[in-house]
Amino acid sequence: MHIPATSLLQSLAFFTFSAACVWVAGARLAYLADALADRFKLGKSLVGLLLLSLATSLPEVATTLSAAAQQSRNLVLNNLFGGIALQTAILAMADFWAHGPITNYPRKANHALEATLLVLLLSVTLIITNLGETFVFAGVGLGSLCIAVIYGGAIWLLRRYDASSDWVPVDLPDPEPLVFPAPTGLGQAGNVNLIWQAVFACIAILVFGLLLVVFADRIADQSGLGTGFIGVTLLAGATSLPELSTSIAAVRIGAYTMAISNIFGSNLIMLVLVFPADILFRSGPILQNTSPMVSLSLAFGLTVTSIYLVGLIVRRKPWIGSIGLDSILVMLTFLASIAAYYYVR
Repeated sequence: MHIPATSLLQSLAFFTFSAACVWVAGARLAYLADALADRFKLGKSLVGLLLLSLATSLPEVATTLSAAAQQSRNLVLNNLFGGIALQTAILAMADFWAHGPITNYPRKANHALEATLLVLLLSVTLIITNLGETFVFAGVGLGSLCIAVIYGGAIWLLRRYDASSDWVPVDLPDPEPLVFPAPTGLGQAGNVNLIWQAVFACIAILVFGLLLVVFADRIADQSGLGTGFIGVTLLAGATSLPELSTSIAAVRIGAYTMAISNIFGSNLIMLVLVFPADILFRSGPILQNTSPMVSLSLAFGLTVTSIYLVGLIVRRKPWIGSIGLDSILVMLTFLASIAAYYYVR
């Protein structure tokens, strides 16, 4: 994508405009996904895991593959792994719009299983990055292939488990959605119309998401902060904007399970993108000789996911205002991660 040269102030202005467009498109997509789930009798958690998470991850997909083709290892890994703690913190921020802790709402074990499989995949990735890619074939490491295989198994298990009800919590909060006016016209729109609107929202997320990446990279160079720190902060934040807008919109209309699955599903996608990135990265295995920031971002991803896993299992947890203690701990951990990234940059 060729964009004319801009000054730092112009880059910031275009970055802000693109962010606003991504926000609007992401929120609209959440309403459309909720309407389509109701129309086709699909589970909200399944829609969040497979449809919404993939749609909101389009900027990450494009950014990762583009950076890998340009042989930018640090930008690929810092953007992917740095976005995991950030996207989990997005779920914590969405808790402000829920009636009580958001992790109290799931009625099946799907989300706890999603978090557990995410912890597994994060742990395997952390082990690979610390050991280095020992086995390499055609420039692609066995570790990245292993991550892709585990991801495929995780999605298969989650889809199969979606219809199961062998674990049911008690003392559940009121399932009624919040009183919030969803966009008018969705109830009267036909199925084809809803699908086309969702397609256009996805295209808007992809296009303006890519513009966010372009201007985030320019801001990194023009501000002198470098792609390492920018990769795990501004760039990861830019590509995570769709998840933020869709999650908040989903919570505001009471689609709590869709919001949770959207974030966990997006984080799983962030990890499996290592495999296609490794194929495009021709300077050796992409998980070999990684920087300390990569291991640090994976460790923080493990921490925030584990906090929410505990929150999903422990149904009666302390509240502060209307926010669950688990969400507060996730936000504090994310803030600590920013300080840690700056320290090791």
